[in-house]
Amino acid sequence: MKIKVGVIFGGETVEHEVSIISAVQAMNHMDNEKYEIIPIYIAKDRTWYTGAMLKEIDIYKNFDDLKRYAKKVTLCKRDGGFYLVNTKGLFRRDVAELDIAFPIVHGNNAEDGTIQGYLSMIGIPFVGSGILGSALGQDKVVMKQIFKDANLPVVPYTWFFDSDYLDDDKKIKKNIKELGYPVIVKPASLGSSVGITVVKKESEIDEAITEAIKYDTKIVVEKMVPNMVEVNCSVLGNYEHQQTSELEEVMSDEEFLTYRDKYLGNAKGGKSKGMASTNRVIPARIKASTKKEIEEISKEAFRALNLSGVCRIDYLIDKKENKVYINEPNTIPGSLSFYLWEPTGKKYTELLDDMITLAIKDYKNRSKKTYSFESNILSNFNGTKGLKGIKGKLK
Repeated sequence: MKIKVGVIFGGETVEHEVSIISAVQAMNHMDNEKYEIIPIYIAKDRTWYTGAMLKEIDIYKNFDDLKRYAKKVTLCKRDGGFYLVNTKGLFRRDVAELDIAFPIVHGNNAEDGTIQGYLSMIGIPFVGSGILGSALGQDKVVMKQIFKDANLPVVPYTWFFDSDYLDDDKKIKKNIKELGYPVIVKPASLGSSVGITVVKKESEIDEAITEAIKYDTKIVVEKMVPNMVEVNCSVLGNYEHQQTSELEEVMSDEEFLTYRDKYLGNAKGGKSKGMASTNRVIPARIKASTKKEIEEISKEAFRALNLSGVCRIDYLIDKKENKVYINEPNTIPGSLSFYLWEPTGKKYTELLDDMITLAIKDYKNRSKKTYSFESNILSNFNGTKGLKGIKGKLK
């Protein structure tokens, strides 16, 4: 019997379209002999849809067609099973049953623990990192603090809330000046290079901060790495075991890859292959010792953030000094980083199979833990006295 996999993608996020590309790629590479693939698309208004046509990229070019042919659904648990239920009309009926969910969402309101929290509350097994790992992996400030605590190398940085800047911009700019220009200004919780600006002199900083504030309440400013080479490494596993992919060296004529570089730069006729289309050199042209260092840091970072499934971790290297800095993880990477695994002999179909198998194993392990227990505390509860009168009885 086939395993019923609900692939969840889209959402109210600036990376909505990137999520669609990644999800369609994944659905087209899953083993149809082993899995029944059920697409679950979340529109920008947070309405959930399902239907076989959602496996095709062209349906998303006309949202009216999508709404006409797809079914509005919600995900619920009933009688020990998980079901997509039709929400349109007077009579609710089951549209599909799921065994496991596979979130392929990017950015805020999705990848940041939001969808993982919903799936965890329902109790359905799902692929990838849990609530904590997903949230930590999305917040660039908190993740850097954890990396520093784990003695992992991070670039010098400062951070602030948008209200801090509005209240005392001089103090914020003083802190940035102490880092030394040039710097990179980023929204703390976004990916795909959205809202990022390279600032080479102080006169440009206000405009960059204003741009970043459009997307987030928390802003991080990093010292720009000189002689920079960007190298990425993917990790597959959980807290018990991790394996690393081949490393890539990202190529760009610019100082950093923009959203357009990543997803539109090589698209012909408006067709993008997602992160798989980015200019890159595989394997990365770095020393063997540097490669080994990055592989070890990747495994440590993966464990420190409590990640699971597949992630991609981005690095910055000062080539002149041969100094490695961990930049940030992508807990649900674009195109799920299949292009980093293929050089190791692991095809995309096998990678997806490994992720699903790992998720099922992790779910079974979690199911053995105790999350609640029987208690008669309510039998002694007096609504007017609260717990005060029964504390002695509980001892």
